[in-house]
Amino acid sequence: MTLEDEAKLQPSHLTLPVDYWQQGSEQRKLDCIAEEVPIAMVYNGISHAVMMASPANLHEFSLGFSLSEGIINHAAEMYDIDLVASEKGIEVRLEISSERMMSLKSHRRNLTGRTGCGLCGSESLETAIRPIKSVTPQALPSSPVIQHALSQLSEHQKLQALTGAVHGAAWCDDTGEIILLCEDVGRHNALDKLIGSLALRKINTQSGFVVISSRASYEMVQKVTSVNIATLVAVSAPTGLAISLANQAKLNLIGFARPGRHTFYTKLDK
Repeated sequence: MTLEDEAKLQPSHLTLPVDYWQQGSEQRKLDCIAEEVPIAMVYNGISHAVMMASPANLHEFSLGFSLSEGIINHAAEMYDIDLVASEKGIEVRLEISSERMMSLKSHRRNLTGRTGCGLCGSESLETAIRPIKSVTPQALPSSPVIQHALSQLSEHQKLQALTGAVHGAAWCDDTGEIILLCEDVGRHNALDKLIGSLALRKINTQSGFVVISSRASYEMVQKVTSVNIATLVAVSAPTGLAISLANQAKLNLIGFARPGRHTFYTKLDK
């Protein structure tokens, strides 16, 4: 299925008439509403996860999810991706190597992913949080570089500008220029889409950093470190567990990144 065909499956937003009230006056207007649909991840014919997500960039999403969840180690282990739409949602049929499928069967968890779900489907406390991967240490971006990236975020978030309901995850080069940005109703999903986009484009992630429009939970740290990204900048706060894991992984973690200010929570650069 081509990207053009994917775009026809279901739009990422719809337009509805609403009654709008402001300062004592009510009027009828059209409003753009973000869509979220069930996306079923099916590996080699076996259903693994159902995530609520924006129905766009699903090739990137499925590849990024597979990489960040440790289902595959490299994009080359993903042989095929096919999208099948129905009234109930969209099924993503993925073909992966037999070796990775055997590993998935032995460590499988059934995920039913609410939009912001991180631990849905974990079977025990032992499997809830995977061991963190250490990253290759990278020079910490300077404060002007971080601020330059933040200054571009809103102009790249086209769906957010329309709907006000989606998160963004951006890849920035070492000057702070935004190279790629992916959006989704779920913050985890937006980051997975970005990771998939980077893999598809074979972009070297050893020179640059990620900016997310959300808080930095432990899982956001886990996802970037799983693909050896060494710096994560979050618009909102990190959690204590995220900071702990960032220290273990040697990840540069910056939070509360807003125009004119940001906070360094870990600075483990070269």
